[in-house]
Amino acid sequence: MSNSIRLIVLGSLLALLGSTPAFAASKSKVIVVNKSSWAIHEMYFSPTDETEWGDDQLGKQTIETGEQFTLTGIPCDKWDVKVVDEDGDECVVENVALCADTDKWVINDSDLLGCQAATE
Repeated sequence: MSNSIRLIVLGSLLALLGSTPAFAASKSKVIVVNKSSWAIHEMYFSPTDETEWGDDQLGKQTIETGEQFTLTGIPCDKWDVKVVDEDGDECVVENVALCADTDKWVINDSDLLGCQAATE
């Protein structure tokens, strides 16, 4: 894999375990589900109208293959999302609309490999 990982939002968004201090103002949840062959080591959010990334939402946690992670307190907005896998490959998904009690985002091999192909 290259330094790109493609996430495709399938209906809703991802499944993760944990909380997100940076997004503490809202009660929405994003569940990140990792169905790929690679562990996800970092995840960043940025409002679509900004150019800088926020803090790594995973902190010291990793989303291993087959696991999920829940972010809580995500404000309703459109976000750009960057993930970094175990090899240091990264992918940016733009204009992800988050505004629900619970959204689910699934990451799989075809998503990650598609991101790699798009950036080569």
